[in-house]
Amino acid sequence: MPTALGDAIASPSRTEAFRARDDYRHPQETLAFFNVQPDMTVVEIWPGAGWYTEILAPYLKPQGRYIAAGFALNQDSPNYQGRLATAFVQKLRAQPALYDKVSLTALGKPDHYVIAAAASADRVLTFRNVHNWLKAGDAPQVFAAMFAALKRGGVLGVVEHRAAPGTSLEQMKDSGYVTEEEVKRLALEAGFHLDAESEINANPKDTKNYPKGVWTLPPVLALKDAEREKYLAIGESDRMTLRFIKP
Repeated sequence: MPTALGDAIASPSRTEAFRARDDYRHPQETLAFFNVQPDMTVVEIWPGAGWYTEILAPYLKPQGRYIAAGFALNQDSPNYQGRLATAFVQKLRAQPALYDKVSLTALGKPDHYVIAAAASADRVLTFRNVHNWLKAGDAPQVFAAMFAALKRGGVLGVVEHRAAPGTSLEQMKDSGYVTEEEVKRLALEAGFHLDAESEINANPKDTKNYPKGVWTLPPVLALKDAEREKYLAIGESDRMTLRFIKP
């Protein structure tokens, strides 16, 4: 990958707590697997607190374009979504030298499913979000929106908490873990072709059977101090890394 990506990942401008997660999230290898080049238009879906934003926005700023498709806020939006969205915008405004070229769009209920101009994006990337769309009941609409935004030959990159085969839909919604079969089904039904799979973000220590689902593990640690060292030793979740192409 270009030196610029390595520079963005190593940049001291990144939040220290975010940098500490690199050992689990493998940004260099993951973005290389998705073949994200510096002159591309890249849409990141639901960037949350901006973990990948801190890498992608500076990396793409000189030659490319970074679009953050965040929460679609309305009167029914959960408070945490509103807080995250507000904090994300404040983050961008606080460092204009890094983020002044970031474009913002919205994704989600009731009718925000245009994340970029049709057939304008080279890459659409989503990190640990599919379980939320399953729970919200709009996963097919989201995959259709991602398909519409991509150019022909464009790549959809998906990283998601991986459930054991045979996990029911209700278990996926409750636990935050999704089967590879379900993600592939959603993508293929939207029109994508599966191009490649990677074990970059796999974690064989993850047994996937915790009181608070995937949120039991770091970085959330939903049980607080209860068996904290046990869950820290497991690390972040076992994740699938899938690359789809719009034909």
